[in-house]
Order: sequence, then C-alpha cells, then structure tokens
Amino acid sequence: MSALTLQGVTAMRGKRMVLHGLDIIFVTGRLTAVIGPNGAGKSTLLEAAAGLLTPIAGSIMLGDKSLPVIGRRALAERRAYLPQRAGVEWPISVERVVALGLTPALPAFGDLPAALLPRIDRALADCDLTHLRDRPATSLSGGELARAMLARAIVGDPELLIVDEPTSGLDPRHAIDAARRLRARADAGRTVIMAIHDLDLALRFADDVVAVRDGRLLAAGPVAAVMTEAILADLYDVRVRISRDADGAAIRFLD
Repeated sequence: MSALTLQGVTAMRGKRMVLHGLDIIFVTGRLTAVIGPNGAGKSTLLEAAAGLLTPIAGSIMLGDKSLPVIGRRALAERRAYLPQRAGVEWPISVERVVALGLTPALPAFGDLPAALLPRIDRALADCDLTHLRDRPATSLSGGELARAMLARAIVGDPELLIVDEPTSGLDPRHAIDAARRLRARADAGRTVIMAIHDLDLALRFADDVVAVRDGRLLAAGPVAAVMTEAILADLYDVRVRISRDADGAAIRFLD
C-alpha cells in the first residue's frame, strides 16, 4: 500500500486559481478528513489527488511514482474516487451500479461474472442495499443513491479511496455507517481521504485532518492537533466550542 504525496500543488479551474502550492502527505492506513468552508478548494484538491485534474505546478505521487507515470488505466485499478454529486443516468440495477466499481472494463450489459458476486454481495450488505439490489438506480432516493455510490467505491477494495462528502444526504444512522466503512478501510491498511462538512463525524472517525481555506493549507496533522477551537474558528470565521464527555467530543458553533 502507498501513501499519496502532494508537493507544491497549484491548480486552476478555467481562469481561476483554486489551489495554491499545497504540500500534503496522505498516510497509508489512516483516514484523513479534508475540511473547510464552501469554496475552499476541497473538491478540486480531491480531483487532483485522484488524478482527474492536472495541476499547473507541483507533483502528486502515489508511492514512489507520479500519477502521470502510473497512467490513467493503472491508476483506475488502484484507486476509487467518489465525487460529491455522483449520479446515474441509466435505469440499471443497483447491483450493476455497485459492480461497476470492480473494474473500469466491466461490460455495461450481460451477466456479471460469478467470481465477482461475493464481493458485490458484501458491498451491498455493508451499505444496507441488499433489499434494493434489483431496483433501478434511477428510482432511488438521494440517500439510497449515495449509499449505492459508496458501495461502488468500496467494492473493489482499492488501495487509495477518495470520497467527496460521502455522508451528504444520509440520515444519521447511514452517515455513521458510511464513516465506519471508511474507518474500516483505513484500518485494513488503505489510504482513505474524505472531504466532509460533518465535523463531529470527522472528529469521531478520522485519524488526520487537512484544513483548507481559500485554496491554501491552513493546518494538517492528527485530529487532536488540527481540530482545536482556535484553528476551527480561523477556518470558518465563527466562534467554536468543543465539549467532551464520556460519550466523546462534540463541536458547537456560536453566534
């Protein structure tokens, strides 16, 4: 398994500079939460990290090789990327949607290979989708579709898993389940990166936190070092209180 290293990464969208010289190491076997206000550059950072957006400066390495050297096809076999607003245009079954995460070359039609079915079954069960496996994906609710997309991302057990707002639109139970699934991937030795607005989930499940504001790195490191009242106040321009009790820690934003 390999760490993902960004060195001096600068990226643009159109004519707008979005990322400014970011230096970040996403460590193997750890779940890293990327946090920051809307428009901070989190999604752009994840797209660059996934090899889907080419920086105008800097380098991105998976292990000892840069993403361009690895190549798109080989990279697609080693990493999974779940965008923030993933959707399905065709009325294919939930089972088929999940199966598409196993290989970029999986055919869109026809029977699924029998050897892949146990992995699909496990991903469906992990994301509470077994009862929906034959349902057309286009008929799912927003939360159900989000779970199907997460199942597609994890079914291949990639060494690098990058997910953008994986708990958005989920009810509390399924949001916690999703965070637990990502936590389990990190515990199994994978490199897991998630952009997330739910700071309580980040505080509870992440190992490390990368805080981004205006396309610049504000702080990075272990959860306890980054998710402090002072850093979060600087990040979001609002007073913050972190309370702790026997059940854990909770973040409260103040007027």
